[in-house]
Amino acid sequence: MLTLPEKNMKRSLFYLALIFITGLNTITGQETNEPKNLSADVLSKKEDKLVFGGYGQVDFARQFAEDKSMNSTLDVTRLILSMGYSFSEKTSFFTEIEFEHVKELYVEQAFVNHTFSDFLSFRAGLLLVPMGIINEYHEPTTYNGVKRPSVDNIIVPTTWREIGFGFTGRFQEQGLKYQVYMMNGFLGHDGTKGLIKGDKYLRDARQKGAKAVMTSPDFSAKIDYFGIRGLKIGLSGYIGNTESGLYKNLDLTDSQNVSRADSSIVGMTMAALDARYSTGGLSLRGQFVMSSLSNTQQYNKLTGNNAAKSVMGIYGEVAYNLLHSTSSEHRLTPFFRYEKYDTHFKVDPSVVKQDKYNVSEYVFGIGFTLAEGAVLKADMQIAKSEADATSLKILNAGLGVWF
Repeated sequence: MLTLPEKNMKRSLFYLALIFITGLNTITGQETNEPKNLSADVLSKKEDKLVFGGYGQVDFARQFAEDKSMNSTLDVTRLILSMGYSFSEKTSFFTEIEFEHVKELYVEQAFVNHTFSDFLSFRAGLLLVPMGIINEYHEPTTYNGVKRPSVDNIIVPTTWREIGFGFTGRFQEQGLKYQVYMMNGFLGHDGTKGLIKGDKYLRDARQKGAKAVMTSPDFSAKIDYFGIRGLKIGLSGYIGNTESGLYKNLDLTDSQNVSRADSSIVGMTMAALDARYSTGGLSLRGQFVMSSLSNTQQYNKLTGNNAAKSVMGIYGEVAYNLLHSTSSEHRLTPFFRYEKYDTHFKVDPSVVKQDKYNVSEYVFGIGFTLAEGAVLKADMQIAKSEADATSLKILNAGLGVWF
């Protein structure tokens, strides 16, 4: 029996569909409102040969627990510096250098983009996987709440990026944008241990472009619709196999080790439907993600992990800018978000299903935009698993910038 009742699932999908229907029935006319992030913003500035940008956030968190003393934490969660360079009118390079928690250094993106026409561009390098909302649009001024939604951290392992190439394009009059890429997959086994787990799912298996291993390529694609004023809808898909370090220097005549290496590979699929709608001071967003793995019985037997056969995540959010009717450049935006995610949605008979991985989360808070690109945020995050009678309560506050 599923820990998430079917009627709750149907109700959640109904609310997500209602966002679409409300948007389609309430708006008239058409407006160009293609979703943009830092890379799109930088690459669009063709008049400048070299363009710099970035974003960052500084956060405060305080967990509350009965009969326990808890410390607050203060963190420069991330600081990203970006650069775009135009070799010509059609060929550009974009990169992001990320500092996490002050002392961790990563390359978040690094790719060349060559535009043949509005309908077709070639892109190659370290690329963001176009899955859901936040993995592509994760600048802190673009979403409500201090932290990114948990579904976009646990199910979609934001920030998810790998090395590959592919094509992008848009049909402006139809309000459509597409992306399709071939890239390396997750590292399911590093040669010593399995990296896919019951609690973190795929998060520890990201290769992030660091000496990435590839046994076979994976494929990713997304279609965005933005042809109606205020409405953005995205449909994402990913398919392929995980990679494994057990194939390194593997003697193909050694049937026992070949079988062991084959057991370290799992097939993976992921699909997401997302929507964002805004009108006046009101903004709505929602997302539904499903992912499944194959060969998990052999994988778990080899690694001792408790990886699930399938996982799911869904959330809906409503926000309202109280200052929308004024001429002020400021925005004061209270919001509420409900999330449901389960990293043991379905498991093999050999795996004990963990109710603690089936979590409901409630986040309510407020954001104050000081100026375009600078925001102060505060929220209360309440999470409760099916296995625990008590709730995890965290007060978050912070600032975010994007320039």
